[in-house]
Amino acid sequence: MKVGCVGLGDIARKAYLPVLGTLPGVELHLQTRTPATLESIADSLHLPAGRRHPSLDTLLAEGLDAAFVHAPTSAHPEIVTRLLEAGVPTYVDKPLAYELADSERLVTLAEERGVQLAVGFNRRHAPGYAQCAEHPRELILMQKNRIGLPEEPRTMILDDFIHVVDTLRFLVPGPVDDVTVRGRVRDGLLHHVVLQLAGDGFTALGVMNRLSGSAEEILEVSGQDTKRQVVNLAETVDHKGQPSVRRRGDWVPVARQRGIEQAVLAFLDAVRSGKPLSARDALETHALCERVVRAVLERSSAA
Repeated sequence: MKVGCVGLGDIARKAYLPVLGTLPGVELHLQTRTPATLESIADSLHLPAGRRHPSLDTLLAEGLDAAFVHAPTSAHPEIVTRLLEAGVPTYVDKPLAYELADSERLVTLAEERGVQLAVGFNRRHAPGYAQCAEHPRELILMQKNRIGLPEEPRTMILDDFIHVVDTLRFLVPGPVDDVTVRGRVRDGLLHHVVLQLAGDGFTALGVMNRLSGSAEEILEVSGQDTKRQVVNLAETVDHKGQPSVRRRGDWVPVARQRGIEQAVLAFLDAVRSGKPLSARDALETHALCERVVRAVLERSSAA
C-alpha cells in the first residue's frame, strides 16, 4: 500500500511518522519542499531515494493508495484539491482550511468524486476521551490552555481551539439548541475564548486561555453524582466518593494514548476495505468554529 505524507512539520515528525513508518505493508513516501528536512527525516526512516519527493507532482506520479496532509493550514486547500482530483483517499490534519467556504468546497469535491476524506480529530480516538463518552454527561467541561501565546483569532480558533470544539460536539449527549461565545481580544490578538453549548438536560463548556500560566488540557464529564476527569490525555480520575486514578502505562506509546495511532489505523483500514469516509460531520465542527470566530471578532469591534 503506497502512502504519502505531505508536509514534515512537528506534528508529522512527533505523532504520525512514528506510526506510519513502522506499519507492515505500508510503503511510505515523503514530500516537502525543504530539501534538508526531506533528507534528514527520510534518512531517519531509512527510506530509499525513490520515496523522497521534493514536489507534489512527483509524489502523485507514484500512484498513491492514500495520503496524509500535515502541511501548514494555509496550503491545505490547494494540496487537498489536487489529491482528491487525483482520486487519492486523503487524511487531513485539522483543520481542512481557515475559511469555511474552502472547507465546504473540499468536502463537496470529495463527495462528488467518491473519494474518501477524513479530518484528523484524534481526541475522538484517545482512550480517556472515548471512555468519557460512556459516562453520564450532564455537565462537560474542557480546558486547553497555553502560556504566553495570544494569537490572531482565526488562526488560534481553527488551528487549536478546534480540538475543544470538536471534543464538545463528540461528547454532548443530544442536540444543541443554544450556543454562547465569549472572548477577549486585545490589539488584534485573542487572549481567551469560552464556548458554551446547551441542550435538553446538559451543558458543555469549552475554554482556551493563552495567558493561563500553565500548558494543560483537562476534560471533565459529570452526571448522576459521578465525575470522570482526564488530565493531559494521560491520567484518568473517576470520582464517586473516593477518587480512583488510572495513569498511562509506562510502555503505552504517546501516539496511542492521544488517539493518533487509532485514527491512522482506522483511516487506512477504511481505505483498504473501500468503506465510505465522509468529512461531512467534521464540516459541522468547522462551521461551529466559524461561528466562534465571528462572535469573537464582533465583540472585539464593538468594544
